[in-house]
Amino acid sequence: MASRDVAMGVVCLSQMVGGVLGNSSLLYRYLFLYFTGCRLRPTDLIVKHLIAANFLSLLSKGIPETMAALGLRYFLNDIGCKLVFYIHRVGRGMSISTTCLLSVFQVITICPRTSRWAKLKAKAAKHVGLSILLCWILYTLLSGIVPMYMTAKGSKTNLTTRKDLRFCSVGGVNKSTPSLCVVLLSLPDVFCLGLMLWASSSMIFILFRHKQQVQHIRKNNLSPRSSPESRATWSILVLVSTFVSSYILSCLFHFYIALLDNPSILLANTATLIAVFFPTVCPFILMSRRSSEARLCFAWIKVTKSPKLIMNM
Repeated sequence: MASRDVAMGVVCLSQMVGGVLGNSSLLYRYLFLYFTGCRLRPTDLIVKHLIAANFLSLLSKGIPETMAALGLRYFLNDIGCKLVFYIHRVGRGMSISTTCLLSVFQVITICPRTSRWAKLKAKAAKHVGLSILLCWILYTLLSGIVPMYMTAKGSKTNLTTRKDLRFCSVGGVNKSTPSLCVVLLSLPDVFCLGLMLWASSSMIFILFRHKQQVQHIRKNNLSPRSSPESRATWSILVLVSTFVSSYILSCLFHFYIALLDNPSILLANTATLIAVFFPTVCPFILMSRRSSEARLCFAWIKVTKSPKLIMNM
C-alpha cells in the first residue's frame, strides 16, 4: 500500500471522527439544556435535524472512503453500494434544506416589526416541524433515483456505460438518462441555494440598518455589546457561507471528475474531503453561539430556583 493511500485514509478517518465527535457534543448540549429546563427555540428543532443529516453524510461517505483509501476495494456488494449512496444523498439533501430553513427562519425572526415579514413570525414558528417533515419526504423519495445506477465493482450487471468510483461503480442504460437524473436531483438544491443567498443578503442588510440605528448608543459610551439575536445571526451567516462555498466546490470537483475517463487519485481524494468538510465543521460553528446561550439559561434557572433571591427582588 502506498504511503499516499495511508495518509489519505488517516485524513479521512480523522475528519470523520472529528465530525462525529462535534455533532455528538452539540446533540449532547441540546439534550442537557432540555433536561435542565431551558426553553428551546423553534430554530433549535432545525439544528437537531441538521445534526442528523450531518451524521448520515459523515458515516455514509467517511467510512467507505476511509476503507477504500486503506486499500479495500470490494467490500460492498450491489445492495451495499445502493444503500450507501442513497443514505449519502438523503443526508446531503437534508443538509442543504435544513441550512436553508435555518437561514430563512432567522431572517423572519430578526426582521423589524414594521416589515411585511413580521406577520410571519408566529406562523413560521408553528410550521417549523411541518417544513422539516416535507424536506425529509422530498429527499427520501427523490434520492430513490440514485440506487438505480449504483453497482458493486466487478458486478456483472449489463450496463452500456460504467464509471469507477473506487469502491462502487455507476452506470446508465444510455448517455442521456444519467444527465436527466442529475438535473432532476439538482433542482431542489438550486432552489435552496437561491433561498440561502436571499436570506443571507437580507440578514446582512438588517444587521447593517440595526448598526446604524444604535450608533448613538456607542457615542454615549454605553456598552456596544451585540444582542443574542445578532450573535446568532452572524453565526448562521458563517454557517451558510461555509455551506455554500463547500457545496459549490464539491459540485465543481464532481462535475470535472465526471468529464474525465480516468480522474487522478489526488482529484478524487480532494473531492471526498470537500464533501465531508461541512458536516465536520458545522457543529463547531453552531457551538460557538450555544455557549453564551447556555450561560444565560443557567443564570435564569438559578434565579428562578433560588427563593431567597426571589424574595429580595
